Formats: sequence, structure tokens, C-alpha cells
Amino acid sequence: MRARRRRWIALGLALFVSLLALGRLGLELLASRAWGEPSLRVSFELPAGIDADELARLLAEEDLVQSELFARMHLLVGGESPRQIEARLRRAEGRPKVKLTIPEGFHRYAVAERLERLGITGGAAFLAASADPMRLEALEIPQRAVGGAESAEGYLFPATYELPVDTPAEEVLARLVGEARTRWQRLATKHAAGLAELERTLGWGRREIVLLASIVEKEAVVDEERPIIASVFLNRLRDPSFVPKRLQSDPTSAYGCYAMPERIPACKGFTGKITPALNQDPANRYSTYVVEGLPDGPIASPGERSIEAVLAPATTSFLYFVAKGGGRHHFSATLEEHNRAIRGGR
Repeated sequence: MRARRRRWIALGLALFVSLLALGRLGLELLASRAWGEPSLRVSFELPAGIDADELARLLAEEDLVQSELFARMHLLVGGESPRQIEARLRRAEGRPKVKLTIPEGFHRYAVAERLERLGITGGAAFLAASADPMRLEALEIPQRAVGGAESAEGYLFPATYELPVDTPAEEVLARLVGEARTRWQRLATKHAAGLAELERTLGWGRREIVLLASIVEKEAVVDEERPIIASVFLNRLRDPSFVPKRLQSDPTSAYGCYAMPERIPACKGFTGKITPALNQDPANRYSTYVVEGLPDGPIASPGERSIEAVLAPATTSFLYFVAKGGGRHHFSATLEEHNRAIRGGR
């Protein structure tokens, strides 16, 4: 545990607050003093059956407190005075707030890391909350036809939020999912005809639309290409002559190495680079080179522009696209033309 002392790690504690252990007089005497390193965050995984005395000892060993102060599910940061720690423990209204910016295309693992780094909530706690089946149902995360929702992936809306430090993971999750719901309702109303068409032709609802939008988000660089990229994927799914109906999107394969790396042999040694082996690994149920149609779930949280691109795609006959530099793509209606574009002939 000491080897990790200088790392920025979420401190998830089973915390039993006992300010009496300090005593009010002792608290007042020490209130202006700070201890520990300001950059210090420590991760605790508490043994089953731990009691208050053992927990206090763990806190003291990490130099987070100078007395046996007990806490539950809080982030404690080195360099704070007892009065500041007390404010954290009580989750006082006046505790500091920080700005959280979630870029478009962030997956929940990246969101968790940023939440932890900013001191908003523990990354592990957020990942657990965002994969809790009962919580997902309560938050009305769209369900799969079989097996329910796997996580809140795709529904952590990319935007800028102002959140208090040391906020319970469940509250952070509800805030992000609530924002996604609000944006969805606005777009669904604006593009009611497109929503109805997707339901009529493909049987799609919000889940499938957000899923494809997450792929568009990871593929698109310039805004004007988003509706065109969406049209390519939709054309593949709707064209009866296009078989097998594989979307063949590299970012979907990479997501498997975040969501289920232990089940995908090709994820061994994964550093973010997408390889042919990763695309073709039959164990990777997120790979759209392996599965037909949509993968198992969203691969990131899409922004409004990508969701809108799926609800209102361009009208094209394109079935293929390949990067041509500068964040742009060459789009083709036939495989022959696509192969020429790959070779560099336009």
C-alpha cells in the first residue's frame, strides 16, 4: 500500500464518522494545522469485518490524519486541516466544487479516471455504480432485449459540469445520465420523423440509436462528415445485397479491451493500438468485424451532433469509407472504388 502513496488514487473508505474521537477541544486546537502531502490520494480496499480501531490505524499509517478519525466512502486528500477534513466527512454544502469536462467520445473508464483525478469521486466506485443492474434500471438506461443493460456506457453525457469534491458516485452517475436524458428528449422531439423511420425500418429505439451514434462519434473528426458516416452504416444495415452485415469499425474492437479484456486473447498487451488480430478475435463481441449488425453495446458517450447524425443521416449510396488525411474520409458506393481509394487512387 505504501508504494502507492504518491499516486493520485481514489480513496474509497468504509467510513464510520466519530468526531468525538478527536474531541471538540482537540479539533479546535488542531484546526489550523495541515498534514500529509497535497498530491496524496490513497486507495483502501478494506478487509471484511474490519472494525473502527483497525480503520483508524490504516488512516494514521497513511498520514492522512493525526488522530483516529473514522470516515465512510469519502475522498481524503493530504494537505488538509482537520476542519477541512470534517467538512469533507460531513459533505458540507460549502465544500469546494470543481469543473468536470467530459469530451465527446469518452468511454466510462476514461470518465472514471477523470472523476478520480479531480477528487470528485472514486474511479472504482463510479465504475461499480455505472454497472449496477438495479441502479441502471432505476435510471432508465435502455435495456438489451436479453440480459438487460450491461452498463451506463453511452449515457454519461459529454458536457461541462460543476460538482463538489467527494460526491457519492451514485449522485455523479445520476447527474450525467440525467443530462443525457434531457438532451435525448430534445433531439427526439426535433427529429421525430427520423426516429419514426428508424423504428419502422430497423426496429430501433433509443438504445440502438445511441449505440450507432457512439460509433459515429469515434469515427468522425469533422462535423460535416458525421451524417455521411452515419449513412454508410445505415446503408449497410438496410441494403439487402450487402452481406454479411458487418459495420467493420475499428473503434468497436478497441472497446472490447476496456470492457472485457480478460475474455479476449488478442487484448493481451493492448496499448490502445488496433490490430488485425484484435479485429478478428472471435471472442471480441464488440468487434464489428466479427459480429453482424450492432455490437453488444455503446462504446462511448456520443455528443448531440453524433446522435443527430443518426436521427438525420445524409442521403447517400455509400457503403464504404477510408481515411484520406486531415481528419477527412473518402466515401465509396462500390467495393472496387473503395479498394482504389485504399491504394491511393481517387
